[in-house]
Amino acid sequence: MNKKALITGSGGIAPGHRFQQGIDESMSIDNTLHSIFGASKLAADVLVQEYGKYFHLPTGVVRGGCLTGPAHKGVELHGFLSYLVKCVVSGRTYSIFGYKGKQVRDNIHSYDLGNAFYHFYREPRFGEVYNMGGGRHSNCSMIEAFEMVEAASGKKAVTEYRDENRKGDHIWYISDVGKFQSHYPGWDYKYDLATIIQDIVRATVDSR
Repeated sequence: MNKKALITGSGGIAPGHRFQQGIDESMSIDNTLHSIFGASKLAADVLVQEYGKYFHLPTGVVRGGCLTGPAHKGVELHGFLSYLVKCVVSGRTYSIFGYKGKQVRDNIHSYDLGNAFYHFYREPRFGEVYNMGGGRHSNCSMIEAFEMVEAASGKKAVTEYRDENRKGDHIWYISDVGKFQSHYPGWDYKYDLATIIQDIVRATVDSR
């Protein structure tokens, strides 16, 4: 991915870019950096497609962006929004790894994800693949997330900045959920980013 052609700001993307609405299912996985964890998920992804397309079993693959919610137990390297809330609420130092904190992610609430699964369950297809996340409806940069969590919690974030970004970390990822919405027009989001953050903050405070 050409970062210079793609990135125009903390959450921007060049007008007319093929991924302006988000990353769709055509994004190649070849000749890119993978983890062993990611490769194992890819193996399962392909197997599910095979069973659907060749044995005509009702199977579907959901390639998730940032999946979160009030019960999410985020840690430093996984579960960005949940872990960020945990740090702000508890006063723990949050480490920002590179990109000046402008890396962008979409976030989808567990309710909306479960509801998407329910729509697929009611009218399954065969070996379909869907990107699923907050899309253009619910996304933010890390800097924007800090501002929103501070406003929702009434607490100030404690941060430290490290110049080097995490190996393999994307600077920008928003899911294009258009394919799923075209197949299941009855599905839509209930939670936007503000209500997701409020939900996680409330659950985190209540658990202390």
